[in-house]
Amino acid sequence: MLLDRMATDNERSDSEMEKMLLIYKSFMARVTKFDEAAAAGSRFLVSFQQGLELLRRPALDGSSILLKNIIKANETERLTSYFNAGCIHANDGSQSLTKLRTCVLGLHGLVNTAKTILIELEGHLEDVLKVLEAANEYLLPSQDEDIDDKLMGEVISADKEGTASSDSGRPDLTEYATMMGIIYSMIKQDFVMQEKIATALNLKLSSGELETYCTMWSLRPFIDDEIMHQAWSFIP
Repeated sequence: MLLDRMATDNERSDSEMEKMLLIYKSFMARVTKFDEAAAAGSRFLVSFQQGLELLRRPALDGSSILLKNIIKANETERLTSYFNAGCIHANDGSQSLTKLRTCVLGLHGLVNTAKTILIELEGHLEDVLKVLEAANEYLLPSQDEDIDDKLMGEVISADKEGTASSDSGRPDLTEYATMMGIIYSMIKQDFVMQEKIATALNLKLSSGELETYCTMWSLRPFIDDEIMHQAWSFIP
């Protein structure tokens, strides 16, 4: 009887670990998609910065003696017209505005994509809660609680019970769940920052503000690279 029960428990544990690995791999695949969207968003933001700076570019100083001498030494009708126009092509402004609009629309589209991915990650955490619930035979916390709080409750319960620990050296159920919770928290903060930056874009932004936005988006300060490296090492 005891041996039969132990065999059943081991089979159940293996089944739960198999479910956890499938969820974890799918979770990390969605994290990759989020990273790709963030990288594309960074390129749109840099293009917006370049377009805005081009639009703001001042006309060359027509009083410059050196410039006048250059124009005089290479004078043509086309060059004279360009100089009289302030050394700005007539269609520069409209092209820059079109570029800015394209960048803003692209950035907002990517933020919406990131939001969808965030919702999918939340769904994976809900699936993890179900696996932990089955492993712990533990009552799921109130549905009114935040997903992070619910996951933490399950992890604490699993730690107390010592559930699904492995002697093989690979992470156990609680370690997978904890890692997913940590990554979700980082991704969520990164998304909130991206959303605020995308919403703040306008033609009145100072060069300093825009440079800060580009730097923050590129650096992704809420994402810990060491944790992400460890997370990928969890996949057998």
